[in-house]
Amino acid sequence: MDVRIEKGWKERLSAEFETAYFARLTDAVRREYSTPGITVYPPAPRIFSAFDLVPFDDVKVVIIGQDPYHGPGQANGLAFSVNPGVDIPPSLRNIFKEISSDTGAPVPADGDLTRWARQGVLLLNATLTVRAHQPKSHAMLGWEKFTDAAVRAVNEHRDNVVFLLWGSDAIRKGSMIDRSRHLVLTAPHPSPLSAHRGFFGCKHFTQANAYLAAHGKQPIVW
Repeated sequence: MDVRIEKGWKERLSAEFETAYFARLTDAVRREYSTPGITVYPPAPRIFSAFDLVPFDDVKVVIIGQDPYHGPGQANGLAFSVNPGVDIPPSLRNIFKEISSDTGAPVPADGDLTRWARQGVLLLNATLTVRAHQPKSHAMLGWEKFTDAAVRAVNEHRDNVVFLLWGSDAIRKGSMIDRSRHLVLTAPHPSPLSAHRGFFGCKHFTQANAYLAAHGKQPIVW
């Protein structure tokens, strides 16, 4: 695994790259990608796409997912996002439904969320890699510690960031966030199993934009 990452993130996370756990993580991920008969997602050059598309100093919103998608052609390195031409997964479809209900925006034709990332939305999965068809298969490799460090860096070195935390895993991961410096919005996960328990109607997208505007930042075109 070649750790190439946007320079602002590299500066804030440089201490992580020197740790024993990150060396073990790197070795394990390299083995997974190079072992015949094992397929790992996303493609190796896209592992750090969430960071590369949103320079550290440009982060305005953080959305935390769990695992990359584990089906062929889906994962592109951004939480909840899929490549153009890939069927929109159910959770993302529900996110689009809530955006449409909340903001009046039409439901997009594809699920590629690169357009959000380019506006400062960090789409961060807690685990950055996964074996094909084996959800959470890389959850114990050390990624969680690394992505915790990323969340902590945003919390400590950025101001007035919106954190959208959906589901118990994301809410736990956001427990370190200073609510006096940032806006933290929580809701059930947008999956079909839980979206009707409070994700639908949460109005997180208009709330996020109102907060950004109130702090002199350009709202997101969702």
